[in-house]
Amino acid sequence: MPTAIVTGPPVPGSSLEGDLRSLGFDVRTAAGAAEAETLLAEVPGEERVALVDTRFVGHVHALRLGLTDPRFPLSAIPGAVTAQRSGRQALTRAMARENSASGQGAGNGTLVEGLPDRVTAALDTDVHRPELGSLVAAVPDGPQARNEARQAVAAVDEEAVRLRSAVKARDGFFTTFCVSPYSRHLARWCARRGLTPNQVTTASLLTALIAAGCAATGTRAGFVAAAVLLLGSFVLDCADGQLARYSLQYSTLGAWLDATFDRAKEYAFYAGLALGAARTGDDVWALALGAIILQSCRHVVDFSFAEARTGAAEGPAAALSGRLDRVGWTVWVRRMIVLPIGERWALVAVLTAATTPRVTFWVLLAGCAFAAVYTTAGRVLRSLRGGRVEGKAAQALADLADGGPLTELLHRSWARGGVAAAALGAVLVTGSALLWGAGWQTVLAAVAYVVCSAAALGRPLTGRLDWLVPPLFRAAEYGTVLVLAADAEANGALPAAYGLVSAVAYHHYDTVYRIRGDAGAPPRPLVRATGGHEGRTLAVAVLAAVLTAPGFTVALTALAVAVALVVLAESIRFWVTAHRGGAPAVHDEGEPA
Repeated sequence: MPTAIVTGPPVPGSSLEGDLRSLGFDVRTAAGAAEAETLLAEVPGEERVALVDTRFVGHVHALRLGLTDPRFPLSAIPGAVTAQRSGRQALTRAMARENSASGQGAGNGTLVEGLPDRVTAALDTDVHRPELGSLVAAVPDGPQARNEARQAVAAVDEEAVRLRSAVKARDGFFTTFCVSPYSRHLARWCARRGLTPNQVTTASLLTALIAAGCAATGTRAGFVAAAVLLLGSFVLDCADGQLARYSLQYSTLGAWLDATFDRAKEYAFYAGLALGAARTGDDVWALALGAIILQSCRHVVDFSFAEARTGAAEGPAAALSGRLDRVGWTVWVRRMIVLPIGERWALVAVLTAATTPRVTFWVLLAGCAFAAVYTTAGRVLRSLRGGRVEGKAAQALADLADGGPLTELLHRSWARGGVAAAALGAVLVTGSALLWGAGWQTVLAAVAYVVCSAAALGRPLTGRLDWLVPPLFRAAEYGTVLVLAADAEANGALPAAYGLVSAVAYHHYDTVYRIRGDAGAPPRPLVRATGGHEGRTLAVAVLAAVLTAPGFTVALTALAVAVALVVLAESIRFWVTAHRGGAPAVHDEGEPA
């Protein structure tokens, strides 16, 4: 249980101790600074501890924001400061310095007034200070100031503020205006019944899987039910994040589950549509696979550019973007045309209910292709005006590239191709697959792709456009699998390819989530075991050339199962271990996926 040390003489009529207990704190009082230091030392090092000025007046939610957010080692608001396990040493040092400098004694209650704020000022590391907005958090000096502070507290609807702040600050048009106005009330309902964000996330996944099952029936009633359930799943998907913000229930495991389940829901629904179309004699597996390839490549463009964007926000493209952001309606148009997850799922749901899976996929592909060209072109223009990538960002790009043992084997000082080598390799292997299909030409092109991959990663990815290397590798690998599976013209080849790309894409998304959470890339043994992007591409090209169409289908299925088992087992082990080990809580407030 976390501990709150209230410092200073009691204040008649104060609800502070009750407010702290309502937030789960064990409350202890210290009449003097030395006594507060002693109580601080008695709290176990793995527990959260807070110092709070007994004169504090403010909203309970201000205390919640300042003292219970699990994402920050140290956090403070006026009159209060808190430390988690990783920030305890800094807080202890600051307390000792403050007491030593002021020479305060254990029995002197007057000198202890203002201690939390003085300790905060003495901290020698970064302290998170939450944005309180209209919420009140003050340490009034005297009865009149206290009365004025209490009136200010009464004048603000704390619950309305808390409910508004549960909604993500930046989101898509559909989510902001069509979902969040009521999903936040669902989040509050869940909070009052003790539900956790992870439970709501799981409910969202189960709802989407049921939707996929309905779509797989291939009937109009099934498609309509699937559309309704898909929208319901998205409402729950919004509510889990809003619940996390409403109750400050952030966690490493929760952020991973939220991101991972989003991809699982989308891929499962597309598979359900493809199965439903097959029941009516329409084979759309190639379109379904194309949809997840395009979406995955779009995401890796987003992730790679975000890692390399230092110094890349100058020039005419950025200036035009800034001017458009100052015109209200253009902001929403620009957010809609990139098809974030809300708009994308709404589009898929409407088309599923009203049209056929083939029409749904063609419209989705057209929309995603336009969004990909729009966003990538703008980022390229920004990068041409920006600076070079450095240090940690260059290493993150190398990790996102997913180079395997063949790249390591060919890694030599001559290899300095960067984005040009990656583009050449991608064109060679996908172009050969398109032109000649399964054959020795494509195998040779895949060998050339391996050499180009080694050249691309032979030096640090510090060039202005080197952030394009990971998306080029993703497009080459996924695209080659799609083309060769379609060329096989065997029953089950494209579904097997869908499974393989889904498993590999999971591995690539998992890499992104680890980097975003400052957990580093997946271990090299895992990357080597899965072959790296170049090893898998070469293996698929060789299998297509030497096996019959039915044999190639079996091989793709076996490869998909093997990759899925390896990456899922290691990923689950890693995230559960990180969660149990007290890894810093994270929560994604960035661009909508």
